[in-house]
Amino acid sequence: MQTLQPYRGYTRKLILAFDVGTTYSGVAYALLDPGATPQIVGVTRFPGQESAVGDSKIPSILYYSSDGAVRACGAEAKLPQVVDKAEDEGWTLVEWFKLHLRPTSLKSEEAIRARIPPLPWGKTVIDVFADFLQYLFSCTQKYIVGTHANGESLWASVESRIEFVLSHPNGWEGNQQTKMRRAAAQGGLVPDTQAGHSRIHFVTEGEASMHFCINSGFATETLQCGSGIMVVDAGGGTVDISTYKFSALSPLAIEEVVAPDCIMQGSTTINVRARVFLENKLQNSSYKDDIGAMMDYFDKSTKPIFKSCNDTSYIKFGTMKCNDPAVGIRRGQMLLTGSEVVEFFEPSITLIVDTVLEQRFDSPVSVTTVFLVGGFAASPWLFSQLQLALQRAGLTLSRPDGHTSKAVATGAISHYLDHWVSVRVARVTYGVPYATTYIATNPEHFARRDKQITDPSGHPVLPNAFDVILAKGSPMQENKEISRAYYVEADSRRELRSVAVDITSFRGKSQEPRWLDVECASYSMLCTVHGDTTRVQKVKKKGARGEFFVLKYNVILICGLTELKAQISWIENGKEKRGPATFVYDDDAEAKY
Repeated sequence: MQTLQPYRGYTRKLILAFDVGTTYSGVAYALLDPGATPQIVGVTRFPGQESAVGDSKIPSILYYSSDGAVRACGAEAKLPQVVDKAEDEGWTLVEWFKLHLRPTSLKSEEAIRARIPPLPWGKTVIDVFADFLQYLFSCTQKYIVGTHANGESLWASVESRIEFVLSHPNGWEGNQQTKMRRAAAQGGLVPDTQAGHSRIHFVTEGEASMHFCINSGFATETLQCGSGIMVVDAGGGTVDISTYKFSALSPLAIEEVVAPDCIMQGSTTINVRARVFLENKLQNSSYKDDIGAMMDYFDKSTKPIFKSCNDTSYIKFGTMKCNDPAVGIRRGQMLLTGSEVVEFFEPSITLIVDTVLEQRFDSPVSVTTVFLVGGFAASPWLFSQLQLALQRAGLTLSRPDGHTSKAVATGAISHYLDHWVSVRVARVTYGVPYATTYIATNPEHFARRDKQITDPSGHPVLPNAFDVILAKGSPMQENKEISRAYYVEADSRRELRSVAVDITSFRGKSQEPRWLDVECASYSMLCTVHGDTTRVQKVKKKGARGEFFVLKYNVILICGLTELKAQISWIENGKEKRGPATFVYDDDAEAKY
């Protein structure tokens, strides 16, 4: 079990981690006092859950009135009197709002995409996130003030220096982080300034869960230098699968060794399939209008306890007078066979197993242990079936005892404090389009001979070639720069007063993408980096068409903690100069070649 180190700062600081989940959310925090060893604490008291003291999660739901005002959040929105008032006054219930932020590249079943509830009229996903973050922040403030001695003065001493850690699924990156950062500012967590934005930090749910497993002592037996570990974080909307290697033990250093996966097969997908089943089965029944009540019971009671394909499951929804033998309804209960419930789970289980085995195959180190955490991990059927399937493949699946549903929030604090992972894996291939010299003997060139053009030097070239700077699956050392040299030709110096380069991603199947016209839908232009090269020396040369000028420059990718940046550099008066760095968002890019 790893232990936290004493805080070396000179000023008291508060770290808050918000885990906004598809169905449930949680908060953890750590108070940093100079010289003291911090403790990670979960917020376990929320409005509306007074009878469930110790519960570290609240529902990720909100009610809005017709004028767009927030009327209720979290557990309070589940209270009977609130539900009645919402119905009487026409409030709009918002749930699963997190899924509206998902990247378009994150694949899911059509039935699941179609069932994601719409946002209220006039509200964006940033608006809803901001309102919910504001609510979590308010609850956290009240909890800390009410729990700690001299809570008011403690809060006042740290209020302007709070650092926030926001977790997100493995498949979310720059685009989603930007929206979450804007939501945090809009919700009043930080000022909408550069300094305020710098207090917002991000961590993937997979990495946060890995921190939880290690800091909680669950992974102690696997802590061997050079060995691997896999973490499956099964939540409400997504299942995040991550593989790591222990590169050193003292101090602990960890490397991500496989590009992490994020699949839309969380516990909400079980509900979607169950609802489709009920709608089909009850389409001619007088009880088809009771499907909403049935789904509430299924989600709270039927699904969580299902553990055997031989057992009959029941959905309670009405009175003893409710009977329809043709569809299995008797005395206010609907009967489901074990095989019917199994079908709700099967697509999720199959895809999780397949993804785990793919990561194990791609891992450069041996992986024998898989940890299952997250709210969906509590499902006895999910655990037993994953355990059985992975055991056949030589993998041991462990589900840590205790509140694994709070793994992400707790692990996010550990991530901020310990920061063990310094190497991550590129999720997609990055490069730039360019024009390559035409070589008639090259079959690929000859096939594109009608596309050739003449460059300023008089040589034939082929446009729409692709040059890889960082290949998918490549390790990225934190704060390391990857530089690649290029040049551009022009007929005059004036044309070279500035340089612009399109940073492009490739998400296709090819291991060595070279042409934008092959798997063309897999290329996306992510951003354009610029350089003011007015003062840069342009080399004059003589070619087949006469004089032309050449400008040399470098394209640089900078690997940050959670985000990738790109910029152009050049030599000016013997010194390196650089254009402004631009964030590279490798998702939701709509421009295709």
